[in-house]
Amino acid sequence: MKRPRLPRIGQAGRILIAMVLGAALGSLLGPQAEVLKTLGSVVIDLIKALAGPLVFFAVLDAFLRTDVKARSGGLMVAISLSNATIAMIIGLTLSNVLQPGVFLRAVLGGEGATRPLPLVEKLDFVKQLKSFVPTNVLQPFLENSILHIVIMTVLAGAALRVVKNHQVRQGETAYRAVEDLVTTCYKAVELMLSWVILLVPLAVFGVIASVFGEHGLNAVKGLSAYVGVAVLGLALQIGIVYQIWIKFVARRPLVWFWKGARDPIAYAVGASSSLATMPVTLASLDAMKVSPQSARLSACIGTNLNNDGIMLYEAMAVLCVAQYHGIHMGLGQQALTAAACLIAGIGIAGVPDAGLISLLVVLTTVGLPLEVYPLLLSVDWFLSRCRAMTNVISDMLVAVLLDHFHPNPGPHAMVPELDGSHGS
Repeated sequence: MKRPRLPRIGQAGRILIAMVLGAALGSLLGPQAEVLKTLGSVVIDLIKALAGPLVFFAVLDAFLRTDVKARSGGLMVAISLSNATIAMIIGLTLSNVLQPGVFLRAVLGGEGATRPLPLVEKLDFVKQLKSFVPTNVLQPFLENSILHIVIMTVLAGAALRVVKNHQVRQGETAYRAVEDLVTTCYKAVELMLSWVILLVPLAVFGVIASVFGEHGLNAVKGLSAYVGVAVLGLALQIGIVYQIWIKFVARRPLVWFWKGARDPIAYAVGASSSLATMPVTLASLDAMKVSPQSARLSACIGTNLNNDGIMLYEAMAVLCVAQYHGIHMGLGQQALTAAACLIAGIGIAGVPDAGLISLLVVLTTVGLPLEVYPLLLSVDWFLSRCRAMTNVISDMLVAVLLDHFHPNPGPHAMVPELDGSHGS
């Protein structure tokens, strides 16, 4: 008789177990548990080391594999960027008004006196624009400068796309070697990152043990404001912004949309990924009679832009981290932060736990301390599901809007397959 198999514990379950064990050990050891904080910093360093190569190959892969008609693509970009901008404004506004970082600092006893962000005390657009331009090709990778890497990669990707199109017209196939190499490297880096992500529960264990050893149950109280503000922002994006698009722009019944989105939402919450939810999203859009062109353009290609959940969360979280450390960020610096969130969200869409990785990228880009970052990982298992749900709804919304502005043939018309990179 075969012995029954024990159910596999997912990443969220492992993180919960790590939190419980860390809290118990931290309470037992007291201040001596601070040494375990090193576990968190090791995982952070590994993620930072892989972030640059990941962005490089992800952007190149997107340029080489994505081919969209200018009119439809432009409309999709306009809608997606509008949603992303609103999402980041909501995130920044809530953080400025409710100040979750100040609450966290008061509970955990973070740095006291407010001070300006050391990198840019006054916004100088010319100086900032110049700082975005690398002086050589290798410098961005040696310094792990994500913005510089993105700029260099966009230039390289655009050039490779032009070369590919020329070779296709000439009947040549030399571009396939480069395309296959980029895709293989992208998958390899993505795999390495997935291995590192498996270490996140270990980092959470160390950080929770250290925090509980020093602050006890106050750690849970401090993070409650952080989680609450993030959930409130995502709820506003979904409950107000998206419903205005559906009701007053697409002019479709709200009941029709939410009934169609029911399965993708449930799957996204369970899988914590809009990438894993993509087949369900496409099936639901087909059942809603949204044309395959609009559905694939939004859910397969545009999903790299439809990361409203990640961008809102990042904008809120970056300001929260600054508040915790007593660092003042002016409106100009917050605008630069929003731009960094946008670039990071597009650059590493489609990878596991993209939100926590891109948050680390943005924090590094704007020059904020990373000490509190591992603590935020302890609640990311919950917030990642909220972000994934928001991103999936955004994919479906954009598809419905594309169908409204550019009506296409019926849902079962024969159309060519779109090949593009996928978001998460």
